[in-house]
Amino acid sequence: MIRSLSLVLLSGILKKCPRCGKGKIYSKYLKVNKHCLKCNEELASYRTDDFGPWLSIVVAGHIIVPLVLSLEKNYALDLWIQASIWIPFTILIVLILLPMSKSICLAILWRLKMKDKENSLNNK
Repeated sequence: MIRSLSLVLLSGILKKCPRCGKGKIYSKYLKVNKHCLKCNEELASYRTDDFGPWLSIVVAGHIIVPLVLSLEKNYALDLWIQASIWIPFTILIVLILLPMSKSICLAILWRLKMKDKENSLNNK
């Protein structure tokens, strides 16, 4: 079954299996299931490596930087106050985005059929 790229990306955003769109990708926070629990699609052989963290940081930066600049321009708070606001907020945003970014990468790799052959052979 060939799914459109938009459906595959939507599955990634929702952290669902790229094949069926129903099964969960993760068993824990970032632990990818070996197989989809609904359609039995192999998921563990797709290596997302550093793409998830990279995408999370880029997106978080595009959210945080305009907010920081706006707050600085309009209110000019002391640096210690800004640090106490923005550091935890940035960490929170990145931690929220990380599983979604990793599952988007997995969905793209699945759509392009880019399995890690070495891991795939070791899992059997």
